[in-house]
Amino acid sequence: MKGRQIFLDHLKDRELAALVVDGRLQDLFIETDALSPGSIFKGKADRPAKGQGGIFLSMPEGKGFLRQIKGVSQGQSLLVQVSGYAEAGKAVPVTTKLLFKSRFVIVTPEAPGLNISRRIRDEELRDRLIEFMHDALAPLNYGMILRSSCLTADFDDILEDARLVLDAALTVMTDDDPGPCMLLEAEGPHQMAWREWGDVDLIEANAGCIEDSGVLDQIEALHSPKVEIGTSTYFVEQTRALTAIDVNTGGDTSLAAGLKANILMARDLPRQLRLRGIGGQIVIDPAPMPKKDRKVLDSALKAAFRNDDVQTHVLGWTALGLIELQRARNRAPFVI
Repeated sequence: MKGRQIFLDHLKDRELAALVVDGRLQDLFIETDALSPGSIFKGKADRPAKGQGGIFLSMPEGKGFLRQIKGVSQGQSLLVQVSGYAEAGKAVPVTTKLLFKSRFVIVTPEAPGLNISRRIRDEELRDRLIEFMHDALAPLNYGMILRSSCLTADFDDILEDARLVLDAALTVMTDDDPGPCMLLEAEGPHQMAWREWGDVDLIEANAGCIEDSGVLDQIEALHSPKVEIGTSTYFVEQTRALTAIDVNTGGDTSLAAGLKANILMARDLPRQLRLRGIGGQIVIDPAPMPKKDRKVLDSALKAAFRNDDVQTHVLGWTALGLIELQRARNRAPFVI
């Protein structure tokens, strides 16, 4: 299979969307029972958690936890958005900074102004887009970001999408229900695939297409902690506190075996974390290599995560020779 392909199907009664590039599984959205990032609620401020620097909220489905508590009093009604997936046994993280995302635009009610993705570098196109949207939508009551997908899109399609998102934002922002209640449910995997994965060569939506295409085999491989890359391997193992990555050189006994295995791991790691829905603290135990090569590995890791859509910080090396990462929890944990 060559090119970019999207497969939309159901697996074990869960909606699923898979992105395959040149025959290799690159991304995966899976329906879960948990509250998904993007859902918007009216919640009521409960008790402050002084030691944690936040406050708990009563929501229609369980408890939320808000860190921005300046000016918030107990019993106050708050408009919040789920910002990530909760760790086991913990409240759902929420924020008061709402974002309304679609394929071409992001509406930002609390951040006024019309902005454009830095990935669109053509200055002439940037100016034309800004001028067109400003004239068509004036006066623009909410802030808006034009996404990188606008690069190849028809201006009229962008405008239609923007108007739909602005209408949804207006409905939510002007709702007068004191809550707790849900105002906007996050999109499902199929809708998210349309929104996030952009132009593709083929879309398969027939029942059973995941299995018929062979993509199911790659999905089931995610149940194993072992990842093979060339002649080397690395293991992805989760605990309650963190995720451990252990790199092995395999049968390669050359002088540069450790560095080669570590660089291969670095290039592949964002994909594996994305597919497995892993966030939080991550610790890498690299294959043995000279200390002078650490900067090379650091550069490879940072370059790999720079193109990933999940915010990840490479924190550096520990005294034991381990590498620490901190990754946002905005992907559903792999559960199928």
